[in-house]
Amino acid sequence: MATITLKGNSIETCGTLPAKGTQAPDFTLVKTDLSEVTLANYKGKKIVLNIFPSIDTPVCAASVRCFNKTAGELADTVVLCVSADLPFAHTRFCETDGLKNVESLSVFRSPAFGKEYGVTITTGPIAGLLSRAIVIIDTNGTVVYTEQVPEIGQEPDYDAALAALK
Repeated sequence: MATITLKGNSIETCGTLPAKGTQAPDFTLVKTDLSEVTLANYKGKKIVLNIFPSIDTPVCAASVRCFNKTAGELADTVVLCVSADLPFAHTRFCETDGLKNVESLSVFRSPAFGKEYGVTITTGPIAGLLSRAIVIIDTNGTVVYTEQVPEIGQEPDYDAALAALK
């Protein structure tokens, strides 16, 4: 388990992020059109898993906008924005902001994702949501970078994540 904070108060996740150098755990997540997608759908691409609690918070929204602008423009790279929000919330947000370089995915049918990636929050007022984390997966499905953001209200280290994509 990882201990992180929410407004300075300790909360815990169900585990830890996958280790660098290991194969990324498979997943099944729900797209905005309510179809399902798995890790295999992105075979041969670099993957940015931008994981966060809710698209309807300022820091989560900022991370989606940032990755849309930066990593979303890189060749052979896909940015997957993953949260427990319903697909409808993801659609509303991306359409309102005109974001086209990210894919929004929901865990609402797949709680196993949070367990496999160690990001389900298990204590505190937002228990059940996902923590803020970044996982970069290379074209072979290997985890090459992870960041468990220590404070929910803090943005991830975009520069380090982008460097891992090169």
